[in-house]
Amino acid sequence: MAKKEHLNLVFIGHVDAGKSTTVGRILYETGAVSEQVLNKLKEEASRLGKATFEFAFVMDSLKEERERGVTIDISHREFETPKYHCTIIDAPGHKDFVKNMITGASQADAAFLVVSVKDGVQPQTKEHAFLAKVLGVSQFAVNMNKMDAVGYKKEEYEKVKGEVEKMLKSIGYKTETIPFIPASSYGGDNITKKSTNMSWYNGPTIVEVIDSFKVPAKPTEKPLRLPLQDVFTITGHGTVPVGRVEAGKLKSGDVVVVMPSGAKGEVKKIEMHHQELTEAVCGDNVGFNLKGVEKKDIKRGDVIGPANNPPTVAAEITAQIVVLNHPTAISIGYTPVCHIHTAQFAGKITELVEKKDPKTGQSAGKPDFIKTGDVAIVKIQPMKAIVIEKFSDFPALGRFAIRDMGQTVAAGIVLDVKPKTQ
Repeated sequence: MAKKEHLNLVFIGHVDAGKSTTVGRILYETGAVSEQVLNKLKEEASRLGKATFEFAFVMDSLKEERERGVTIDISHREFETPKYHCTIIDAPGHKDFVKNMITGASQADAAFLVVSVKDGVQPQTKEHAFLAKVLGVSQFAVNMNKMDAVGYKKEEYEKVKGEVEKMLKSIGYKTETIPFIPASSYGGDNITKKSTNMSWYNGPTIVEVIDSFKVPAKPTEKPLRLPLQDVFTITGHGTVPVGRVEAGKLKSGDVVVVMPSGAKGEVKKIEMHHQELTEAVCGDNVGFNLKGVEKKDIKRGDVIGPANNPPTVAAEITAQIVVLNHPTAISIGYTPVCHIHTAQFAGKITELVEKKDPKTGQSAGKPDFIKTGDVAIVKIQPMKAIVIEKFSDFPALGRFAIRDMGQTVAAGIVLDVKPKTQ
């Protein structure tokens, strides 16, 4: 059996639109969750007075698993479609969504916006769609969920579809290429099987839409970039870094450099899921021996690359950000914590270059400050040595979130990097 290509999906949308139920239903119908497990969750759901929540519990049962789980599996759930091996990233609120997008745990190749036809477009519906756009998720579909709640009526679907199209157009999506699927995740309509309740709809099911997505080309030809999630010292093995290959390949025998420290070493044994590999490619989560590098020269958030093409340490970056949630206004001198790949750093805003109209993407001039809802191009100076790459060169090392006061304030992508001269 040839290994299927891998696709990362994220389900986004307003709180009660039915994201978890959709995901649970997909996992159940593709055989990733068994009948017994579902029956157990059904009992638990009715015991807790949350009848109809059994599918949602499939995803939510991960919460405790997540809390005590390993860093490598950040709320992942996997399933198979006829064409792909898919990993779902559950995205409860936007804070988690952004955090998941950037802890390097996953890069979403495609997004499903879940909209409840009963409730129409909600504030978070727009926010999530906008976020996906700014963070570079280019493939998109809409699950028009809870059709059972409106009697499977075509006119209800058309009405809300019109609202969603208008909202997506306003943030720059080409809606003519976006599939809209009328579905009931709870009833199982148009998830993996065509619904008998909506004879007026003859388009694809949700799983058929998933199979129509394209897997982005892997940057295998690019130089190696491997952000570290952890570094262990194992007796008899020495220094063992762990991380995900985001670009290029890692082969045993390679001479690599750890940035920002500049320490060089030779790659010895590479392991993935306790199996030895001769080379690791994009998307592989691996642990490997690094000979010649001392523990003090390597830590979480560092990036490994070829010695002859080291990862870029940034003196200053130019980025396009969207302000999601700031109590007042952001001006020059603001120094929040930025999270990028597996690293975090304090970054000082040194210039507000221009503001953009989020509806059209046109420039709205040079602002004195920016606030919630604004899209802007800014310059940020990292307060410590940190590897940052341009989003266009290495997407995974060029998207970041800005956090402050325990919440995600903004998110964005790196347009340009001024390298630090040693």
